[in-house]
Order: sequence, then structure tokens, then C-alpha cells
Amino acid sequence: MPVLRRSAAAVLCVAVVALLVGCTAGAESEPDESVDSAASTEVTPSGTSPIVFAFVCDSGDAERTETYTTYSAVWQDDRTGCRAERITGTEMSAQQQAAVEATDGAATLEELATTCARTTGAPWSTDVGDSDAAHVADGLVLYCPGHPAMRHLRDALAAYRG
Repeated sequence: MPVLRRSAAAVLCVAVVALLVGCTAGAESEPDESVDSAASTEVTPSGTSPIVFAFVCDSGDAERTETYTTYSAVWQDDRTGCRAERITGTEMSAQQQAAVEATDGAATLEELATTCARTTGAPWSTDVGDSDAAHVADGLVLYCPGHPAMRHLRDALAAYRG
């Protein structure tokens, strides 16, 4: 019985190979004229995509870091010492643009993203002490509304503004 199975498998393999050879033998190659071989130094990007960050966080071991692709993963692991690194995108989203504008020049998008990845320290567990801190807080309210310490930030901002 095993010899019969091997024979059937061999016949099947030969048939498949013959079929593939037959398919490619009749295919026509692409004529050289249809390929534009002229070198081009200009590349015009088409379309835009929103800026996306990854978050690189210290792991406690001086030689290792952990990389996250979402804020919620960073928050869940209660990571500290994180920095935002742009991984893709060409344009700020409407939310990102509004957040940066709300800072009135007190923070860049990268700074907002880095601060949003943190869960402790300023401004998440401190008072808002001056107008620059208030502008950064305004940007964070727009940029990362789901932050676990957002209630504290809103309360600190309201207390600053009296």
C-alpha cells in the first residue's frame, strides 16, 4: 500500500510540474519598450498620513529598553523614562495640530507625545505653576484625553486659573 501512495504522489508531482512548465512556456515577456528606463531624480509624494509615535521606555536594565506602540500599553505597564519617537507620518492630524496650537509655543508635538506617555511627575501629579505649564496642560487635554491622570491635570489647570 505505501508503494502505491508513493507512486500516486510521484505522478501528481510530475503532472503539476508539467502544468507549470506549460503555463510559463506560452507566456510572453514584457517588451523592453514598455519599461521606462529613464532615471528620475524627482519623486513627488502623493497623499499624507498622520504622524505616529512609538514609545521607547527604560526597562530598569541600563542596556535594555522596551518599545510600545500605544499609550495604553505604556500606561498599563506603568512605565517611566519613556520618550516618543516618530515612526511614520508626514502631517499632524487635526487633533495633534489643535493640541500643539493650544500650547502657544510651550511644547512641540514630540514633547506632548512624550509627556502623554508618562503617568507620574509633572504635570500628572503636580500643580500647574505658571502660564507655560498651563499652555502645556491645555495641549495635553486635547492630545491625550484618555490619560489615567487626566482628572488631576484638569483639576490642577482649573485651580491655576482660579
